Amino acid sequence: MTNRENEIAALFHRAAEAAARFRADIGTRAQRPEIDYAEALRRFDAPTPETGMAADAVLDELIERATPGLGAMTGPRFFGWVIGNSHPVGVAADTLVAAWGQNVGNHTASPSASAAETVSARWLLDLFDLPRTCSVGFVTGATIANFVGLAAARDAVLRRLAWDVETKGLYGAPPITVLIGQDAHITVFSGLQFLGLGRERVVRVATDRQGRLVPSAFEAALARADGPTIAILQAGQISTGAFDPFAALVPMAKSRGAWVHVDGAFGLWARVSPNHAHLAAGIEASDSWATDGHKWLQTPYDIGYAIVRDTEAHRRAMTIAASYLPTASDDERDPSHLVPELSRRARGFPTWALLKHFGRRGIADMIVQHCRLAQLFAARLGTASPGSRFSTTLC
Repeated sequence: MTNRENEIAALFHRAAEAAARFRADIGTRAQRPEIDYAEALRRFDAPTPETGMAADAVLDELIERATPGLGAMTGPRFFGWVIGNSHPVGVAADTLVAAWGQNVGNHTASPSASAAETVSARWLLDLFDLPRTCSVGFVTGATIANFVGLAAARDAVLRRLAWDVETKGLYGAPPITVLIGQDAHITVFSGLQFLGLGRERVVRVATDRQGRLVPSAFEAALARADGPTIAILQAGQISTGAFDPFAALVPMAKSRGAWVHVDGAFGLWARVSPNHAHLAAGIEASDSWATDGHKWLQTPYDIGYAIVRDTEAHRRAMTIAASYLPTASDDERDPSHLVPELSRRARGFPTWALLKHFGRRGIADMIVQHCRLAQLFAARLGTASPGSRFSTTLC
């Protein structure tokens, strides 16, 4: 090896050793950051560097400055928010993603990265038991997955009225009615904002105490809707885990010609577990679905999946084309036609690695175990705080 190759190898080993130490100590350290933002800013703050620093020194300084301000989000005693653990297999695969440096802007530049997405997408559709002809975009997470699904919805419902929103925009377009539950997650409203549909220009439908849409209220809202309509349902309410009654709601929406989008950031994974799949019964008749990889699949961050039944609407809403970009044939999947990014990381590799590592049975077993733990927490917390609103709807 040359001196340069030795330096790179040593640097990567140094980073790997630091990462391993962090994970090894994660269970015994404080589960919250040891310093606050003001202190972290003080530690990092400095004038703009005028001259460079040796690579190993930079890495050591980064580790020293950053470590006190890191949360133990992968630790066994961390229970903040609804987030995953970033499983070591996924982290290892993601390390290769960074080292390989593949830009998955098209299928020609990195055939392997595109192929990993194609196969992983097929596996995901099988695990979720969704229509196998759906298209799947590998995005940053459920926030953008919701955005992609709703973009396809916007395209499809307006196209039925001969309005091409991708070329004409919303200027003069027929107004779209968006039905959404009172307890919908904030990221769905972000997607509506990004698409020009407005966070507040929606019809909020009543929900029950667990955050489920009330069928009678949904039916009444549908009856009042005039023109193109998008209905947004939820698999896994953020605070209670509740699922909307899809078997009742989806046929209602379809009978009125509405596009049904499902925010299933973590709840869609219930479809993998025989013990919990009944909670999402009827969800397969929807038109688009959004879910995260970093929750129950335990991928590192920056991985989510936008699934759309109408592949042409999906492509129309997302395709990025230019004269210098290759054109995919009918039997090739071009990643840039399914996501709002051109330059992006190879999210298919960690997805493929974790699906391969866990398998269907491993994911199902993990969901069952996590739900048992949630039930235990709910029981203990309910005893400690009588009258508190603790629930394990999902479990």
